[in-house]
Amino acid sequence: MDSTSASASTSSNLIPQWNYDVFLSFRGKDTRFTFTDHLYPNLIRKGIHTFRDDSLKRGEEIAPELLKVIEESRFALIVFSENYAGSKWCLDEVVKIMECKKEMKQTVIPIFYHVDPSHVRNQTERFGEAFSNYKKDTEEMKEKVRSWRRALTEAANLSGQHVKDGYVSEHIKKTVDNIFRRLNCRMIDVGTNLVGMDSHVNEILRRLCIDQLNDVRVIGISGIGGMGKTTMAKVVYNNLSHEFEYMSFLENVRETRNTMGLCHLQNQLLCDLLETENKQSVSSIGQGANMIKNVLQFKRVFIVFDDIDDPDQLEYLLRDWDWLGKGSRVIITTRSKHLLQETNDVYEVERLNFEQAYELFSLYAFRQNLPNQDFIHLSNSLVSYCHGLPLALKVIGSLLFNKTILQWKSELHKLKREPEMKIQNVLKISFDGLNHIQKKIFLDIACFFKGEDKDSISRILDSCDLCAEIGIQVLYDKSLIYLSENNIVMHDLIQEMGRQIVRGQFPDNLEKWSRLWDPNDVCRAFAMKKGMKKVEPFCWTYLDPNK
Repeated sequence: MDSTSASASTSSNLIPQWNYDVFLSFRGKDTRFTFTDHLYPNLIRKGIHTFRDDSLKRGEEIAPELLKVIEESRFALIVFSENYAGSKWCLDEVVKIMECKKEMKQTVIPIFYHVDPSHVRNQTERFGEAFSNYKKDTEEMKEKVRSWRRALTEAANLSGQHVKDGYVSEHIKKTVDNIFRRLNCRMIDVGTNLVGMDSHVNEILRRLCIDQLNDVRVIGISGIGGMGKTTMAKVVYNNLSHEFEYMSFLENVRETRNTMGLCHLQNQLLCDLLETENKQSVSSIGQGANMIKNVLQFKRVFIVFDDIDDPDQLEYLLRDWDWLGKGSRVIITTRSKHLLQETNDVYEVERLNFEQAYELFSLYAFRQNLPNQDFIHLSNSLVSYCHGLPLALKVIGSLLFNKTILQWKSELHKLKREPEMKIQNVLKISFDGLNHIQKKIFLDIACFFKGEDKDSISRILDSCDLCAEIGIQVLYDKSLIYLSENNIVMHDLIQEMGRQIVRGQFPDNLEKWSRLWDPNDVCRAFAMKKGMKKVEPFCWTYLDPNK
């Protein structure tokens, strides 16, 4: 695994804020009441949010508000007609559109309406006549004309539609269906309230190095459950949805494999890459792997494998990076860092800082960025309890929406005794993937050793024949613990999850717990005089390395 030093340009690292699906550029005198007049309502009827600049007042210079609209559009449709180049306004639009294609990954589709693409590309015939009428008496005007010519050439070199023969309605349907498919089959819902997301996504985009077309890059995103790994991958996927012709987002691979099998996942991947709704005839995982290999060859693809938890999943979905064509990119999200050893780079998701956590919690608890005045103190306590875990902030914030102060206090008191199950169930997935000895090590750390020196803990665990070195490494790989100056650190909610596992179905029956960590509970247990059959003896032998 290597760290990436190369980075894309600053502009390409920015996450575009799309407000429109399509910007429609056309010459009014040519197509306003003909082709464009039919194209626009067909886009709208399909639910494609389209901007047509009928309402803006035109002048010599393109309006700043129009430049902003172009920047906010995912697609730009340029309807080249015979008098298009006769409008400085239209030519300025093309220049801006080509800038957005380069800097913001906007998708540009030229439509050549009764004009030859070569006339646009080389500025000949009516396009040449239009340029002959532009005075080049100043350096500023000379440069503007050069920029118009460059933009027209670049746009005409793109794949588009030539509307020359046949029914206009068929050309319009083909264009609208193409955009509709690319918008709706590729874009994934990411929800709302994406606090702190931009910095994560920009860093992942930087590490992907999209502009490097001659290599293949596989990036891992790791972290505990509830940190937002899947959401980050979705936002990145949406931002690159127009950069790749072949794409697939396999969500929740772990659960899908357990419930529907690997063949189902292989089918989904093949259908995505072949852009078909029909299931492929995969009868075995071996056959499916070979079909995927054949489909991937020589193709530039972007694939996200979400929530991988077993090497077999990658073995039969993408066994070898050599299967991928040049320029391909893959993202793998997982709780298990050891599955990412062969990736080019790993992005470890860190918890939200207090300000971000405070805002995210407020958005769910109050539907605004800050808490109401009377709830500030309670909000501080609950945000601190969540310890920067987005899932916890969302769940608890939503739970408390529109509740009274007394209900808030009651919930806070309950959380200190009994964690919220929606949060615990997500965190517990990593625990369930451990073997028996690893589970014992995790519970011992959660109950006794959080924050303690790793070497000291290892000696204690080894004295109990628990194979500490490999066990602690597995916990680290699964993001259940991390190290800080050789001390074992654990997220507060993961620690609470471990202790809740020990309490199990008998939270008030200490004699059935396997571990006692609270001195008050130990005193209560002895005072009960019922014995503690379930409590495991624990040997604490400290060896001073200096003696």
